[in-house]
Amino acid sequence: MNLIEELRWRGLIQDIVPGTEEQLNKEMTAGYIGFDPTADSLHIGSLVPILLLVHLQKAGHKPFALVGGATGMVGDPSGKNEERNLLSEEILKHNEEGVKKQLGKFLDFDESKPNCAVMVNNYDWFKDMHFLTFIRDVGKHITVSYMMAKESVKKRIESEAGISFTEFTYQLIQGYDFYWLYMHHNCKLQMGGSDQWGNITTGTELIRRIGGGEAYAFTCPLLTKSDGGKFGKTEKGNLWLDSEKTSPYQFYQFWLNAADDDAKKWIMIFTFLSRAEIDELIAAQNSDPSQRLLQKKLAKEITIFVHGEDEYNKALETTEKLFAAHTSSPEDLSEDDLENMEGVLKVECDLSRLNEGIDIISFLAETGIFPSKGEARKMIQNGGVSLNRNKITDIAVKLNGSLLLHNRYILIQKGKKNFYLVKAL
Repeated sequence: MNLIEELRWRGLIQDIVPGTEEQLNKEMTAGYIGFDPTADSLHIGSLVPILLLVHLQKAGHKPFALVGGATGMVGDPSGKNEERNLLSEEILKHNEEGVKKQLGKFLDFDESKPNCAVMVNNYDWFKDMHFLTFIRDVGKHITVSYMMAKESVKKRIESEAGISFTEFTYQLIQGYDFYWLYMHHNCKLQMGGSDQWGNITTGTELIRRIGGGEAYAFTCPLLTKSDGGKFGKTEKGNLWLDSEKTSPYQFYQFWLNAADDDAKKWIMIFTFLSRAEIDELIAAQNSDPSQRLLQKKLAKEITIFVHGEDEYNKALETTEKLFAAHTSSPEDLSEDDLENMEGVLKVECDLSRLNEGIDIISFLAETGIFPSKGEARKMIQNGGVSLNRNKITDIAVKLNGSLLLHNRYILIQKGKKNFYLVKAL
C-alpha cells in the first residue's frame, strides 16, 4: 500500500491535485504543511497535519514544517467569519518557539538522514521583501478574478464583516511560501486541511506561472464530532498539546469519552494501527460496546504519541483511582493518592468554616468549584455533584469536619469528569 492509498483508507484525503500519487511513487518528495503561531502551543486540531507529516516521513519522503511567522502577522480568512486580532512581533516570536519545540517531538530531524525533517519560518524570506517588489514579482501573476473565485474569499466578501485587503492578500503570501520552498528546497508538495485548498492551489499556480514547474497537493477533511460539536473543543476551551495547558489526564479523558461513531473514525486517523488491528477492534466493540475497547485503545495510542508512556500510565492510574469500582470507597485513597492524582484540580477552604457547619451551596461557591451559588444549586438538583463518592441530593445539607479524608481532604466530583480536591487549612 503506497502513501496515498494508506491515507485514503484512513480518511485523510479529500482533494488532491492530479499526478500527486504518481509523483510520490516516483521519487523521494519534499512536502510541507504550515502551522499558524497564534498561540505558544498547538492544539489537537493540529494533530492531523502533524500526522500527515509523520506519515510522509515514514513513507520515505522529506517533511517540511513551516511556522508562519510572516503569515501570522496577516491572518488567514479561510474558515473564519471575521478578521482576527493581529499579534505583535514579540508575541509571535514567543509562540513560534513553543510551536517549534512541540513539532520536534513528532518528526525526525536527524540531518544524517536524507529525508530528515526541516523546520522553516516564512518570516525569514518575507522580512526583507519590499511591498513594491512583491506586487511586481508575485502579484502580477495572479488575477483578482482568480483570487475572488476562492470559496474562503467569496464567503467573506458576502458576509456582513467583509474582508480587508490584508486578509485578501493572504493567499498570495501563502502561495509564495510554496513557490519559495519549491525554488530553494525542491519542495513539490503541500498538504493541509480542506479549508486551505484555495490557498494551496494558488501556490501551485505561482510555481507554474513564475517557475515554470509542476507542483502537487492534497487536503484532508476537517474533523467534526458525531453530536455536531466542534472537534477538539471542551467546556474549558481548546485541548492543547502542551501538558501545562491541558494535563495528560484531561487529554486522555477526551479520547476515552469519545462516542462510538467518533472512535471508529478517529482510531484510523490518530493512530498508526494497521487495518487488520483496527478491524479487529471495531468487531470487538460491536460485539460488546460496554467494554469500550476502541476508546481505550485510541486514548492509549494518542496519549503515548503526544505525551509519552510515563504520562499515559499516570493518566490511566488516575482514571482507575477516580472511576474504578474497586476504589468506590474514598478511604481506599491514600494521602499520596489524593495529593498526586494528575488532572485533579486542587482548591483550599477554611477549616473553621467546615467546623461551623457550612451549607453545601456556599461551600461549592466559596471554594470556586462553581462560579455562583445558583449554578451549584442547579447542578446538585440535576444529580451532578458527588462528595467523597456520595451523590449530593439535598441542597440544604451542611458539611462538617467529620467528612474530611485523612483529617484534611474532601473529594468533589462535578459532572462526569471534573474532580476537585479540597484541602482544609
